[in-house]
Amino acid sequence: MALLCAAPAAQTPDYGADLERFDYPYPVHWFETRTQAPARMAYLDVRPSGTAKATVVLLHGKNFCAATWEDTIRGLAARGYRVIAPDQIGFCKSAKPDGYQYSFHALAANTLALLYQAAVGKVVLVGHSTGGMLATRFALLYPDRVSKLVLVNPLGLNDTLAEGVPYTPLDMLRAEEAKTSAASIKVYQQRNYYNGQWRPAYDRWVVMLAGQYASTRGDSVREAQARLSDMIQTQPVAAELGRVRIPTTLIIGQTDKTAFRANTAPEALRAKVRTVPQAAETAVKAFPRARLVRLDALGHSPQVEDSERFLAALDEALER
Repeated sequence: MALLCAAPAAQTPDYGADLERFDYPYPVHWFETRTQAPARMAYLDVRPSGTAKATVVLLHGKNFCAATWEDTIRGLAARGYRVIAPDQIGFCKSAKPDGYQYSFHALAANTLALLYQAAVGKVVLVGHSTGGMLATRFALLYPDRVSKLVLVNPLGLNDTLAEGVPYTPLDMLRAEEAKTSAASIKVYQQRNYYNGQWRPAYDRWVVMLAGQYASTRGDSVREAQARLSDMIQTQPVAAELGRVRIPTTLIIGQTDKTAFRANTAPEALRAKVRTVPQAAETAVKAFPRARLVRLDALGHSPQVEDSERFLAALDEALER
């Protein structure tokens, strides 16, 4: 593990708390939300060469950014879709306001306002990991704006607090964030996301995240991430899946070992906290109109691990 950790830790650049010095694969657009206080929200807006068949909105996870969708954006645009990929408030290139009250309702409202600015009507909504929780909340709040819902290894399909995982107070989440580094990010992702395997291409996304913590405003990143973790643990969507009337596809990498906050559960309970694939098997039955697509031998981030295979599954979901 020491050898695994050494390289990324030694090479972590200061990318800025808002990734000011990290280049995205497409031009960045800006939207200013005023729901709580003026705050800039970054997003990508990539159009196909001809008339768009539809607009696909890609919502990133907690350990991801709009840029992580690079291969998916390229593939969807080539297939004739307009693609919008925001960085949510608190993440990546978007603002991290002091004292921001993070909730999936607030992030959904911001996203809706951004779509109004971009002159977008009904969309296909694709949410990954924490973005899957946000996509579900958006679909519940604004069902007339969503034609199809695609959830990629989403969190929140099971309520871990209700299943016995102790609540982690904000001060403890802050203490965890204080220890976050490129090394810890890589170890976590290799173990949980990529089934113990690692490719050099993944280092780019590790350093992207760590480069925020390394900035002179790293404390604002840590505070935002701690508050966002609190949002995830306290606002699951599991109990409301039966109200999602939109056609839904769950695309689930089957080797994903993510079980949110299981590491803080009592040892006797830890193994019983369901992973994302395990939770999806039950959750798909709760949706009124849902289907489950299992991607064998892929983990928490199939769009990064095998972009072509993921795109084939997503394309099939969009064309159904």
